[in-house]
Amino acid sequence: MGETVAQVYDPSIWEISYLELTIRLVLALVLGGLIGVERELGGHSAGFRTHILVCLGSAAIVLLSMYGFSEFASDPNVRLDPARLAAQVISGIGFLGAGTILRTGFTVSGLTTAASLWVVAAIGLTVGAGFYYGAAVLTLLVVVSLFFLNKFEKKFSRAKRKQDVILKITKDSASLNKVVTELHHFGVRISKIVVENEEEAHGDSADTLIVRMQIKLSFKKRFEEVIVALASIEGVLGVEAGSESL
Repeated sequence: MGETVAQVYDPSIWEISYLELTIRLVLALVLGGLIGVERELGGHSAGFRTHILVCLGSAAIVLLSMYGFSEFASDPNVRLDPARLAAQVISGIGFLGAGTILRTGFTVSGLTTAASLWVVAAIGLTVGAGFYYGAAVLTLLVVVSLFFLNKFEKKFSRAKRKQDVILKITKDSASLNKVVTELHHFGVRISKIVVENEEEAHGDSADTLIVRMQIKLSFKKRFEEVIVALASIEGVLGVEAGSESL
């Protein structure tokens, strides 16, 4: 009970050897790279190198936060908070993740890549703090989710899959009615539809309409069959899937 602050204080907790520092950074590189491989193979904007850099950077920041200011640890006027810089990483990684999210028509893509970057940052922080087991288990779970659950998700999401379709049709109600009738014939639901004059969409004067639709296909219907059927309708001048331009 009579111990002074100087007697209780242990400066070794704020120190790290070069070997331990190297191990943590190399492990961050390996774990971040494992997740980045899956994104790279999928052709995503944030791939192998990006995930490695995020993981390394996160680990370096938490190492700096924990050990970079050890010379001030014995100063009674200084209070070290190792979690402060780590918290800023979690907030700041959102800006990088936002850059991977794209919107094409009614479809939003890149959410999984943004989430993987956020998780990689968390893995880097975990490794930097020396929580190796937690980082390894987290990496394993993420890799399993990205590699194997992706196929599982695609298989069981077919029943509610949505597709973007853009049509160029003649400017009369009959053409649009034929398109809607054909979709109903296939058992396809129209989730969203936007109709505009072509001169509004492209600045050219023409007797045509641009119809942008998001359709929901049933499990048994193939998207290619629907596109072929729409293209064969009288009054349909062009069909495009998954793009905003004709």
